Amino acid sequence: MLTVFPSGYHLVTKRLLSVSDVRHAVNVALPTSTEICEPGRADRVATVDRLLDAGARAFADKGFHATTTRDIASRAGLSPAGVYVHFASKEALLHALSLAGHEAALDLVSRALTEPPTPTLRLTRLMSDFAAWHAEHHEVARVVQYEFPHLSPGHYAEVVALRRELHAKVQAVVEDGVTGGEFVVDDVRETVLALLSLCIDVARWYSPRGRLTASDIGSRYASLGLRLLGADRRVPGS
Repeated sequence: MLTVFPSGYHLVTKRLLSVSDVRHAVNVALPTSTEICEPGRADRVATVDRLLDAGARAFADKGFHATTTRDIASRAGLSPAGVYVHFASKEALLHALSLAGHEAALDLVSRALTEPPTPTLRLTRLMSDFAAWHAEHHEVARVVQYEFPHLSPGHYAEVVALRRELHAKVQAVVEDGVTGGEFVVDDVRETVLALLSLCIDVARWYSPRGRLTASDIGSRYASLGLRLLGADRRVPGS
C-alpha cells in the first residue's frame, strides 16, 4: 500500500502501462459499484492518474531536481495547489512512481526466473523480457531506475530493498547455472550486476524512432547475456 494517497486510494496492479506514451504510469484503482456514489471520487482517481503521468514525463525530461511542482501541475492541467491535494510533495510523487515501477520490475523478473525449466532458459527469458521492458517503458523506466536516489531516506530504503530482492533472485539462478555446469563465470555477483545493468541502461538510450524495436533489443540482449555467462551463444528455441 502506498501511503502517499489520501484515505481510500490504493494501487491494484502496480505495473507500468501504455507503451507509446505512458498514459498511465501507475494503474490507480477505479471506484467499485458502491464507491462510485461517493461525490467526486472518480474525478479524484482520474486526477491522481494524470498527476502520476505528468510527474513521470517531467522527471524523465528534466530530472527530479530541475522539475518543479508547477511543471507537474501544468502538464496535468492543474494549479500547483492542486498537486498538494493528492501528493504532499514532488518527492512523494516520485516515491509513488519509484515504488510501483520497482514492484513491476520485480514481478517481471520473478516470472521470468520461475517459469522456464533450466537456468539457461530462465536467464534467456530474463534478459529478453527485462531489456524489452526498459525499451517499451523507457520514459518511466528512466525515472524509476535513475531518479530514486533523490528520495527521502525512508522512501529510498523501501526502493533499495526491492532492488536487492531482485538482484538476489537473479544471483540465485546464476549460481544454479554455475553449479549445474551451464554457466562459467569468474565472479557471480559482478556478473549479475553486469547483466542487470545492461538491461537497465536501455531506458537511458532507447528511442522509439530508432531502428531497433523493443523485441529486437530483447532478443539481442538475451544472446549477449548468454555470452556473459559462458553459455551457448545461440538463444534456446531460436
